[in-house]
Amino acid sequence: MSILTETAALVRAACAALLTQDCLLCAADSGASLLCQACENDLPRLPAARCPRCALPTPLGEVCGRCLSHPPHFDAGTAVYRYAFPIDKLVQSFKYGHRLALGGWFGQRLAAVPERIKADLIIPMPLHPLRLRERGFNQAAELARAFGKARHIPVDSGSCRRIRHTAVQAELPWRERARNVRGAFDCATDFSGRRLLLIDDVMTTGTSLDELARTLKLHGAVQVTVLALARALPSAQEA
Repeated sequence: MSILTETAALVRAACAALLTQDCLLCAADSGASLLCQACENDLPRLPAARCPRCALPTPLGEVCGRCLSHPPHFDAGTAVYRYAFPIDKLVQSFKYGHRLALGGWFGQRLAAVPERIKADLIIPMPLHPLRLRERGFNQAAELARAFGKARHIPVDSGSCRRIRHTAVQAELPWRERARNVRGAFDCATDFSGRRLLLIDDVMTTGTSLDELARTLKLHGAVQVTVLALARALPSAQEA
């Protein structure tokens, strides 16, 4: 082994040692990843059989009753995980604890979805300026950036704005959420003939994504697909 080759190997080993960290969930050695492999394998993934429109589980992967009776404005939707422990805690740590490294990690998991997503442009769910100032960053934009880099799809974070400072959706009953976000978005771009991909961190009822998709369709989008990191499942009372 030459001196140069040996030196390069030592440098790589030293870098690997410096990058070694503890798993965010169990504190075990997770190498260069935020989670160890065991914890990542245990994350609550959505079943493969789910509605192709809103990503809620269905017996055979058919369109669910809600999407049949009240079709959303987006044409397809999927998610990676159930919004359940510990994904919920990781998302909250990302959004409110400013663990920004999770943004890239989440985006890579989105990029690994098996579905073939055809899109000309990615639109991250926009935040109202007041909430953006309060939080300091847009979590959907962080996910979109990592996903777009992996899938080679450009990200447009400037064309759509949230113009109404609405109540937090998670704090409202499901049936009030559509009224809460009606007219909440504005778009400054003509998307005629474009296929758009909306990215958000959590899809609960899907009403915010539906309203944004409606706005984009009014501005010419021919196809709108939704991709979320996690999907909240309704309780028996809400179903």
